[in-house]
Amino acid sequence: MGVLAVESLYVGLSASEPLPQQALAWQQSRLVALSFAPLAWLIFSASYARGSGPKILLRDRVPLFLAAILPVIYIVFRDRTFAVPLPSAAGGPPLFRLGWCGVFLYSAVLIAAVLTVLNLERTFRASVGTMRWRIKFMLLGVGVLFVVRIYTNSQILVFRGLDITLDSLNSGALIAATPLIVRAFFRAGHFDLDVYPSQSVLQNSVTVLLAGVYLLIIGVLAKAVTYFGGDGAFALKAFLVLVSLVALTVVLQSDHARLQLRKFISRNFQRPLYDHRTVWQKFTAATATRVEQPDLARAIAALIADVFQALSVSVWLVNDKRDALLLAASTSASPTPESSGSPAPLPAADVISHLQTHPEPVDIELLSYPWAATLRECHPGLFPHGGHRACVPLLSRGELLGVITIGDRVGGAPLTLQDFEMLKCVGDHAAVSLMNAQLSQRLLQARELEAFQSMAAFFVHDLKNAASTLNLMLKNLPVHFDNPEFRADALRGIAKTVTHINRLIGRLSALRHELKIDLADSDLNDVVNHALAGLEHTPGSVLVKEIAPLPRIPLDREQLNKVVTNLVLNATEAVARDGRVRVSTRQQDGWVVLTVDDNGCGMTNEFLNQSLFRPFQTTKKSGLGIGMFQSKMIVEAHGGRIAVASQLGKGTTFQVFLRTRK
Repeated sequence: MGVLAVESLYVGLSASEPLPQQALAWQQSRLVALSFAPLAWLIFSASYARGSGPKILLRDRVPLFLAAILPVIYIVFRDRTFAVPLPSAAGGPPLFRLGWCGVFLYSAVLIAAVLTVLNLERTFRASVGTMRWRIKFMLLGVGVLFVVRIYTNSQILVFRGLDITLDSLNSGALIAATPLIVRAFFRAGHFDLDVYPSQSVLQNSVTVLLAGVYLLIIGVLAKAVTYFGGDGAFALKAFLVLVSLVALTVVLQSDHARLQLRKFISRNFQRPLYDHRTVWQKFTAATATRVEQPDLARAIAALIADVFQALSVSVWLVNDKRDALLLAASTSASPTPESSGSPAPLPAADVISHLQTHPEPVDIELLSYPWAATLRECHPGLFPHGGHRACVPLLSRGELLGVITIGDRVGGAPLTLQDFEMLKCVGDHAAVSLMNAQLSQRLLQARELEAFQSMAAFFVHDLKNAASTLNLMLKNLPVHFDNPEFRADALRGIAKTVTHINRLIGRLSALRHELKIDLADSDLNDVVNHALAGLEHTPGSVLVKEIAPLPRIPLDREQLNKVVTNLVLNATEAVARDGRVRVSTRQQDGWVVLTVDDNGCGMTNEFLNQSLFRPFQTTKKSGLGIGMFQSKMIVEAHGGRIAVASQLGKGTTFQVFLRTRK
């Protein structure tokens, strides 16, 4: 900046000098100062923000040596810098025609400016995250200086003359760049940077490409202008070309623009790596039947490991307090260590806060934020060359449910843009599955609570009645203990109460055990006859049997006996005195059909549709509402079904359908 300030001083002196010869002397002094600039530019651009600055200076010792002897060469031959000065066409400041030494100096300055921008580009492209944030304004300010230098020097070389009006552009660039450079010094940690650009950056350098394109265009335009007799607007056109190329450079260096361009090319021009329909079907088939979160998380981890060929995949779920992550499944670590029932929560409030508003998968290897460091710590790499680690937020309806971390890909293959897009698709699918599992779990808990409340109400009611009976006996016992009839009646009451409690406990206990069916070839008519043997002479009703010949089918005689008994007892209790209960069997369209109908009180449509087969729902004062629920389970376990029709005040018909052997 000091060299540029001295140069600007001599430019001002030259512009204010009315005599061409004196202006020429000021211009020579100005070019002496300019000859020292390339060495300062190259040293700065090769060492700024780089941890390997000394090595780079040693490696680039040849161009640095040439830049160091440039002032010596120019001072020795500075008398050959200009030819005679020519007056400008508009009568303004003179145009100084360059000699061979002037052309040599400006060519060296132009090359140094290109190399400086190239070095700055390498530093910018090698920096990531906060490093790029800290040096952005410095590189932008210095870049403005040298882009303008490239333009003005190219114009001077094309016209082989020094038009001092071009120096106003250099001065303007210096004024514009200074606030940007000053702003860079106020960035935190500006001097604590160690960027290590690789040599491979040079192979894809935008600076080399654009500088070459610009100089080629200027050369072609210059030849065309010379051939067609001159163009007064040539300098303006050249400047517009430079501005267009600089704008293109800014777009190409924008991370967001480059990402959008890569996504567009990946989606529309590249051959897809994944068959999205196949992957989606695979995930749907593997997760559709998983209703428990641990099982679902294990399935998701296994599927991602298989699809992306990753050895380390972990699924983390957000806890209820939303301040920590719980390891639900992992392909590289057990989520339930033998030493404890469950893994310790990972404090990750910063992770949850950030990912709540950032739904895209991200490479956490390149980020220096605290939340990314937290994820790297909880998902350490197992292999030295396992590729970059990434995280996939699991968001559903704007709520972060968990995080998937993935790493250690087979062969250390890096995650490409198509991999990240597929991870986003998989993450959305997993989030929906987790949300469905959570809702199913809540619904199950609500139903269990409802069933428990219903069961408790019935159980407490029956126990209350039994306790009242026993309490009454205890009160009367001291008074009537000597009465033999009272004692006999009391014993019968106690026995009846105990029997009722045992029956209650037995019927409730049946719901705790899984229903097991032991199938054997049997005749349904034999089961019906056995069940009706003790019910045919029930007082208060008439039992009618209509038994038709049936084929033998696989069934569990003991379980079906419970069904027949329950249906007949329910029908008997539903009819009034002298009511009718009819039991019939028949064969119909590949089914064996058992029908139990009565002309009793019937049921309402509301109870029939909403409560009949639910546990603890009944219309009988002394019933528990378990018999029909259990009967339906037994019939469906045989591969059959129950149909029912009822009309209030007219009766009910139950039909049990059991499939015959094919």
